[in-house]
Amino acid sequence: MDSLRIEATSCSPFIEFDGTTGALRIEGESYPENSFDFYAPVFTWLEDFLKDPAPAVVLDIGLSYLNTSSIKCLIDVLEMLDTAHGAGRDVAVRWHYDRDNDRALDMAEEFKEDVTLPFDILAR
Repeated sequence: MDSLRIEATSCSPFIEFDGTTGALRIEGESYPENSFDFYAPVFTWLEDFLKDPAPAVVLDIGLSYLNTSSIKCLIDVLEMLDTAHGAGRDVAVRWHYDRDNDRALDMAEEFKEDVTLPFDILAR
């Protein structure tokens, strides 16, 4: 499967999904004007990727800020991965946050509560 790469802008995160290794990465800040339009290719790519047997999926997240609609989109991504995990797919999340940002830690913990897949919260 082809990889997906979306370069960061001043209001949207860098996204890289490797179709060969299953490594997924989202980092930066996420407050695009229309989050649902921005994340649409992510949903499509991930849905297609999860249909086929593939290597383990590891999502590395390093988001320092998300607006409300971006939070909803990230919840949708995590739900897709959690469903795949529930179906037996090897899936994990590693959420990286700045140790000086308590709000980022709180946000990561809230996301972790909503899924059953392995979810590590890592300070940097």
